[in-house]
Amino acid sequence: MSVAVVTDSTAYLPPEPVRAHRLTVVPLTVVLNGAEGLEGVETFPADATRVLGGRRVSVSTSRPSPAQFVATYRRLLADGADGVVSVHLSAELSGTVAAARLAAAEVGDRVEVVDSRAAGMGLGFPVLAAATAAETGADLAGVRAAALAAVDRTTIFFYVDTLEFLRRGGRINAAEALLGTALSVKPIMHMPDGAIVVRDKVRTASRGVARLIDLAVEAAADADVDLGVHHLAAPQRAQQLVEALTARFGDRLHDTYVSEAGAVVAAHAGPGLASVVVHRRPT
Repeated sequence: MSVAVVTDSTAYLPPEPVRAHRLTVVPLTVVLNGAEGLEGVETFPADATRVLGGRRVSVSTSRPSPAQFVATYRRLLADGADGVVSVHLSAELSGTVAAARLAAAEVGDRVEVVDSRAAGMGLGFPVLAAATAAETGADLAGVRAAALAAVDRTTIFFYVDTLEFLRRGGRINAAEALLGTALSVKPIMHMPDGAIVVRDKVRTASRGVARLIDLAVEAAADADVDLGVHHLAAPQRAQQLVEALTARFGDRLHDTYVSEAGAVVAAHAGPGLASVVVHRRPT
């Protein structure tokens, strides 16, 4: 067996590549109005959408424990893996990377942890790059290097209908959220160095989607690309993004991954989320 690749549930990879690349996914925990569940196992996007749309809203998320990662790494090594590369949600957003690093320190030097500095397919593309490197025979250092290189070639933008959910979750400050509400603006966010930052402000959802398209094209520059598109309770926005970007990129577009964001991101972004992730292929 080659190097095993581990990630967490916030990559929102479709089931097919998870199976094809034999990825191990460790779920985060979501608590919706007191009901606790593992993301993607017990709690799904529709659950979060239903709670977030109600009058009583109490949502929180928590990282996997170091013990969960220890058990995962030891199982993979016992099953014959030469090593493990564990790629996770931005350390600016979650303690998942910290938990994985604590576990790696306990298990030993055959485990490497990578901070993707992103979420969704911003995490998923480095995971896929690591898995591809492992399948072609790269050693532990080579698989880790492939993941890090993909992090540097991946850019994420996302639109939200309101900043309120990001404020509640502590992902942006209250003043920034209040300003957005007072001006009735629709924010477009990005994640330089792994933190969520307002990139642009638009007046309507349709302008938000149009701006996402333009930003994705700018981020691609002249490269061939793969795309990740996410939404939350807004499939029409995802479809609009896919159709427009397919036309704009033409033959330069290779793989496109479309999925609904899971409960962890839903808790902090809210219904109406639309996101595009651009992965520039190496020349």
